[in-house]
Amino acid sequence: MIKSGRRRRLGVPAPESRLRFETEQRETGGGPGRRLLVVDGEPAFELSLWCGTCPFLFRRLDTARQTLSLESVQERLTGALPDPDDGDVIDAFGALLPEGEYFPLLLRVEPRLVVPGQAGDYFSEEQVATWGLDQFWGLPEYPHTPYYRTFETTVDASAHLYEFVVPMVPPTWNTRERVEEYIELMSRGSVPTAVAVSTLDICEPASGLPADHYRHWGLTHFLLDGHHKLEAAATTARPVQLLSLLAVGEGLARSEDCARLPALRTHLRSARATGT
Repeated sequence: MIKSGRRRRLGVPAPESRLRFETEQRETGGGPGRRLLVVDGEPAFELSLWCGTCPFLFRRLDTARQTLSLESVQERLTGALPDPDDGDVIDAFGALLPEGEYFPLLLRVEPRLVVPGQAGDYFSEEQVATWGLDQFWGLPEYPHTPYYRTFETTVDASAHLYEFVVPMVPPTWNTRERVEEYIELMSRGSVPTAVAVSTLDICEPASGLPADHYRHWGLTHFLLDGHHKLEAAATTARPVQLLSLLAVGEGLARSEDCARLPALRTHLRSARATGT
């Protein structure tokens, strides 16, 4: 399921926002440094490089220690939201974000927990098939965090979309009793809602002859709220709803590429229904 809301302007001036996107400044003439997701003034994740030809990346840094749950909307998120334009929820989380254009997407996902280097790890499998191993380390990229895979689909003959839900802190930090509460809630048919700020990066190798050369669309949802919900859903193979606030202009994709996401999900759903 996917419902898209109206594109809107959200957020507060970047110096006042708890979460923001930044680019490190190198010495004069050195070009831009790392792209970063910053939480409460501390770099939390390193993101794909601006060039667009390096491998897609999200990498948790050792200062990523905060979640951004809001007590004021917890009751609203215990069940499913009917509409991605829910004003109370969007306005509450929008106040945490840097001012900019956002595209609300309401998704129903069935998350699968992935541990880097183990079966199903995008960085060890699909990414290596396209870029090969890191030329210096001789190893795959390493995200320094478990993460969830939820969805993938062909974009066109030369591009493939991969979707990830990335916790701000690892599942081992979750409170066991809280996870069990959501497992019980889901067993009775409830579909709770998580909230994320999201980016779309499109990356493709500049040259070479990899075994599987194509553009990788990396749709990454960084969890603001819902760490216990995602773990409970992955543990029980049950769905959870995800309200994604897609930050248009903060990823390595054009706004028109971001606007294609609802159609890509709708196409896959239709194909599954017809068996094509």
